[in-house]
Amino acid sequence: MPQRLQTPISEEDARALKLGDEVLLSGRIYTARDAAHKFLAGGNTPPVLPDGLDFAGTAIYHCGPVMIQQDGEWRVTAAGPTTSAREETYQGEVLRRFGVRAVIGKGGMGPRTRQALQECGAVYLSAVGGAAQVLAAAVKRVVGVYFLEEFGSPEAIWALDVQDFPAIVTMDAHGNDLHQQVLQNSKSEVQKIL
Repeated sequence: MPQRLQTPISEEDARALKLGDEVLLSGRIYTARDAAHKFLAGGNTPPVLPDGLDFAGTAIYHCGPVMIQQDGEWRVTAAGPTTSAREETYQGEVLRRFGVRAVIGKGGMGPRTRQALQECGAVYLSAVGGAAQVLAAAVKRVVGVYFLEEFGSPEAIWALDVQDFPAIVTMDAHGNDLHQQVLQNSKSEVQKIL
C-alpha cells in the first residue's frame, strides 16, 4: 500500500521512509536540472532566491518538463524524470543549503548525495522513466517559473503543485541505496558466471 506524503515534508517523516516504500507525493515540488543545480550550489554562500522560491520541506524533481502556454497559463504536457547522476556534483550542497527533503529522478545518485541524504534527513525517490505523460497528469497546477530567461524552458525551475505523484524510495535517510545493492548483486552474479 503506497504511503501518502505531503509537502512540506518534515525531517521526521523523511527519516521514517524506508527503502522500497511506495509513495504518492502531493503538494509543492520544483523541477531543477543542470543549470539550476550549478546556480544553487555555486559559490561559498547560498544564492539569494527570488520571492516565492522556497525549497524547505519540498522535493526537487530532476526533470525538464515539456510546457505549453495557453491563455496566459502554463501547462505541463510531459514530465518524465531525467538521469540524476548528472547532478551528483551539486546535489549534496543543495540539500544542505535549502532544506530539501526529497529528490526525484531516475537512476539513483552517488556517495556524496547518499551522505547528504543521511545528514539532512532526506530521501531519493525514483520515478518511472518512459511515463512522461502519465507523470504530467499528476501535476495539477503550474504555480510559477524561475530563471526562464536565464536558463531556458527545460533548465528553468518550475514550481508545480502535484497530487499523488507516484515514486519509490530507492535511497533512504539511513544510508541504504537500492541502486548500489543492485550494482553489487550484479557484479557478484557476473563473477559467478565467469
